[in-house]
Amino acid sequence: MLTVDCKDVASIKNELLVYVSDQVAAIPTLKNHQFTLSMFDDAPVDLSIVISSIKEFLDSIGEGHNFAVISSNDVITIKSISGKSIERDPPQTNVGMFSCTHCGFITRYEVEHQNHMKMHYL
Repeated sequence: MLTVDCKDVASIKNELLVYVSDQVAAIPTLKNHQFTLSMFDDAPVDLSIVISSIKEFLDSIGEGHNFAVISSNDVITIKSISGKSIERDPPQTNVGMFSCTHCGFITRYEVEHQNHMKMHYL
């Protein structure tokens, strides 16, 4: 399992998570100011691919020169070079919508969401 610390890029953490997990083909787990990546077969996550994916993403939004990607053991930290973090408006969420954290399934009904979540643990 590999942890990516996103304190300085918290406003783009979700977009970064999706991009990196797709590039690495890993299972993402979202935490408060970080996310973790693990492989399907408990193999180690390739650190170099994760670092290059993070750098690619930062370059694609024009922030590559403002942030350093630092690796220490199984923790990757995205650190602001200038001390500024990325500020973005939070995305508008649909009130009353429930989303599956595993596959992205969306429903308006809490009971349907709970039943769907049970399927992931069978």
